[in-house]
Amino acid sequence: MDSRRRSKKAAMQRKLQQLRSVTNSSAVNKASIIVDATRYIEELKQKVDGLNSELGTAESSISQDELPMVTVETLERGFLINVFSERNCPGMLAAILDAFEELGLDVLDARVSCEDTFQLEAVGGESQENESIYAQVVKQAVLQAIQNMD
Repeated sequence: MDSRRRSKKAAMQRKLQQLRSVTNSSAVNKASIIVDATRYIEELKQKVDGLNSELGTAESSISQDELPMVTVETLERGFLINVFSERNCPGMLAAILDAFEELGLDVLDARVSCEDTFQLEAVGGESQENESIYAQVVKQAVLQAIQNMD
């Protein structure tokens, strides 16, 4: 029973040290480490709120008529990306493919129509060395690439 208590205490110490390390705390006792971690979490929340606010402002300043419709669905290993625009802009396909490359997405399958309108349906797979990315990140990258064409 005593060895079980010691191993639990050791495990708790390891976890506190991990928490201390992640939050860049210089505290030594348990309560101070937890207080520092709480402050750190609050700072992260404020940063996230600020970034979400910036993103909302940026999105609202862009007229939805100007940008194409972009949808991204998460697949088992990658994404199904659809882009539709009422007008075809020279270089749009290249800009979108560059965005895929920057994200580390390999185009596994694609159908494109560039007649009067621009339509793209692509399956992008994450390359092996790439960290996991999210559908919203892919969508923002595609919209940003199209916006930067001007």
